Amino acid sequence: MSTQQDVLDAAGRAREASHGLALVTRAQKDRALHAMADALDAAHDDLLAANAEDVARAEAGGTPPNIIDRLRLTPDRLAAMAQGLRDVAALPDPVGEVVRGGTLANGLELRQVRVPFGVVGMIYEGRPNVTADAAGICLKSGNAVLLRGSSSARSSNAAIVAVLRDAASSAGLDADVVQLVPGDSHESVKVLMRARGLVDVLIPRGGAGLIRSVVEESTVPVIETGVGNCHVYVDRAADQEKALAIVLNAKTHRTSVCNAAESLLVHADLADAFLPRVVAALQEAAVTIHGDDAFAAYDGVVAATEDDFGQEYLSLDISAAVVNDLETAIRHIRRHSSQHSDAIVTEDLDAARRFVAEVDSAAVLVNASTRFTDGGEFGFGAEIGISTQKLHARGPMGLPEMTSTKYVVTGDGHVR
Repeated sequence: MSTQQDVLDAAGRAREASHGLALVTRAQKDRALHAMADALDAAHDDLLAANAEDVARAEAGGTPPNIIDRLRLTPDRLAAMAQGLRDVAALPDPVGEVVRGGTLANGLELRQVRVPFGVVGMIYEGRPNVTADAAGICLKSGNAVLLRGSSSARSSNAAIVAVLRDAASSAGLDADVVQLVPGDSHESVKVLMRARGLVDVLIPRGGAGLIRSVVEESTVPVIETGVGNCHVYVDRAADQEKALAIVLNAKTHRTSVCNAAESLLVHADLADAFLPRVVAALQEAAVTIHGDDAFAAYDGVVAATEDDFGQEYLSLDISAAVVNDLETAIRHIRRHSSQHSDAIVTEDLDAARRFVAEVDSAAVLVNASTRFTDGGEFGFGAEIGISTQKLHARGPMGLPEMTSTKYVVTGDGHVR
């Protein structure tokens, strides 16, 4: 059987499973999510062994350390995957929620209610935790999911999906609500992207090349997630202790994620006092600074090129510049930001208000690290991705973002 037919058959089974899932109660979905979480815990050793195979292949192939970090499962990360499913189970079910409604002048009752998309396709790189997160959020929001991870994580993803399917079945659900897309070749991705009518929406999650490819080549509607060239701007009125803590956390807490800071801007009025401190702190944390002339005056700072300011490093690197004022900082961010997450550190309320109003990113943070742009941190449960587009969903996508709506109109023999 061809790869194309394999993928289409899987999509057809997902479509059938989605019809049954539309009738499942919240209690049934929550039982399934807890069963999945318990199954992940029980399969702890097998899942780590499967992941070790992927990591060993990546290391043998010379994969960069930051990519291996995304790929690697640890006992803590595996426990977090299971807890993420339990957290999703504890959240309200969005399906059936009335978005708006009322009685029209003619007596018709009109309600706009949340409904599942139906079948969601996930195309993602590296991180096998996405496999469990996507399955959990799609299940709770009433969607069947087709998962297409990267070949680098094929052993991990296959093991995780097998565990999740068995758990879903044991809880009385059709196992096909969670499926791994057949095939490792790019052909299987292309078939998924063109399975319009079987797949309702695609969500790409990964690097700029992957996202661009899915957006440009897909005939299935796409919710576009984005790369994270995130900025921290230290204003003239910043508390320096807060600023140091925020910069270090945003850059070094975990470098291989999209909400890590990649660029630092400092107001000129604060430069003489703050630059020596932040340069020393970043270098002590092994961060390579790619700086403008003001930063490059310090030992160990690499002179920045124009391209550096547009980089999503995903490593212990950061671009840095001194700006003359808030307006210049905002212009710099508008030019280089990927509109993911950008932060200001300031004690000046007017400056904070202007920054929030003029920086057009999915998340704008005031006196807080960019690392907080995350579905779990926002209280949404495990997110399915962070959207940087402006249609339907923006920012961390939790349960409500995985639904559409329909209108329910109830009359009493009304005719027009």
